[in-house]
Amino acid sequence: MKSMEEMIQAAQQAAQTIQKQMEEAQGRLDQIEVEGVAGGGMVKIRATAKGRVVGVSIDDSLMQPSEKQMLEDLVAAAFNDARGKADAASAEEMEKVQSAAGIPPGFKMPF
Repeated sequence: MKSMEEMIQAAQQAAQTIQKQMEEAQGRLDQIEVEGVAGGGMVKIRATAKGRVVGVSIDDSLMQPSEKQMLEDLVAAAFNDARGKADAASAEEMEKVQSAAGIPPGFKMPF
């Protein structure tokens, strides 16, 4: 049977491994891109899974002063769509790390 000191050391090493894997996963999240769309594809926003917006595309037909309010609404809708997809991609990536570490699904990490 292992001594208490050996068990504490093993737990510390496991925690360090998990933390390193989580940091690596966080780094990968900035490389994963998602695209939010609105208005049947007339407005598109590209964002990373961390939520950083990397691009906005607006169909030329929306570039009219009379369409300003609709355009603003579509940009907000596209952003929210991208944010939802980014959250889903982030959760999926974190789930992979947790699964590899033997952590049960839904367990909230303290870091």
